[in-house]
Amino acid sequence: MDDRIKSVYLTITLIGIVSMMGDIVYEGGRGIIPSYLQILGASAFVVGLVTGLGDFLGYAIRLISGYLSDRSGTYWMFMFIGYGLIITIPLLSITNFWLAAAFLVLMERLGKAIRAPARDAIVSIVSKGVGVGKAFGLHELLDQVGAVLGPLFVSIILYITFNNYSITFASLFIPYLILVATLFYVYSKIRFRVSEGRQLGDKILSKTFSKDFYIYSLAVFANVLGLVPASLILYKASTILVPFNMEWVVPLLFMLIQLIDAPSALLSGIVFDRVGTRVLVTPFILSIFTCFFAFQAVDLTYLIVSCIFYGIVLGMQESVYRAAVSYYVPKESRGTAYGLFNTVYGIGFLLSGVVFGLFLDIRIGMSYIMFYAILMQVFALFCLKKSFRREII
Repeated sequence: MDDRIKSVYLTITLIGIVSMMGDIVYEGGRGIIPSYLQILGASAFVVGLVTGLGDFLGYAIRLISGYLSDRSGTYWMFMFIGYGLIITIPLLSITNFWLAAAFLVLMERLGKAIRAPARDAIVSIVSKGVGVGKAFGLHELLDQVGAVLGPLFVSIILYITFNNYSITFASLFIPYLILVATLFYVYSKIRFRVSEGRQLGDKILSKTFSKDFYIYSLAVFANVLGLVPASLILYKASTILVPFNMEWVVPLLFMLIQLIDAPSALLSGIVFDRVGTRVLVTPFILSIFTCFFAFQAVDLTYLIVSCIFYGIVLGMQESVYRAAVSYYVPKESRGTAYGLFNTVYGIGFLLSGVVFGLFLDIRIGMSYIMFYAILMQVFALFCLKKSFRREII
């Protein structure tokens, strides 16, 4: 391996470490937010709406932030603002009603919207020579180390504080401060390498994208629309565990999702570099089983199985779903493309949170739920097939 390739891997690793520290904070928080909102009086519909709206904002605003990051070339400014807003998760420690908590949750998702397109553009730019699938897979693997440590951390704090959510959220100030210090270090080390790949003021060469890109985005939209959100899987787990004062187990289920996510992301990234977007057939089909086990659950057994399937799908969403965008658009417009793609992605999360939240509250029949889930994934597979490309752009 020559020095240039080593340098690329080092750069991707450093960016992954930043994401890892961020995940310890916000994924740790997300592991207990559904339970916390429920304790504050929120219904399944409200939890689905808040988390769905948060994901919508977290993806839809990327359309703007991605375009602005491309136009200005100030990727690092977007990174600092976006990661800075993660402070809203530790600030949940001072809330005592669900509207205030919901606002902070939405602000954290806004921060993700600001930083994500710039981060993805940086990863795609510096990945030349190692493969974009491997680059995103490696980044996601490191990202998921934090996503596992976060829920584990909050579970331990909940356990030793007898389910004290205020102390648990406040304890996340510690990894947040480490995050800020790490981000400054990474910026000082690799900012020039990024500027070499994208010069300030570069002209965006393409303002419209191929038809295949839009069809692919529609496929992902349908897939997400038919996938039960993780927040509602955790909400259902909370309804089972709260009577036994075992809320500390809920973030462990979220940790399981992240444990499955990490190897799924890396393995699917490697497969993606060989077979392209055809690998997405797998998560589209597995999404059906995620819904089935989540809604059939009367105890933790089925929920654990649902979390395993969700983890596989999530790992592929976070790696190859994003990597596939590089098949359809040139490098100079990828910030904008990721923004547009993630807007569609976010609308899917918003609607799925609302739909599945209503399904839980009104206790709709299982046959209707499965009909809906299967219909969405069949349509997603149809669109995916229509978008297949033979060569990477």
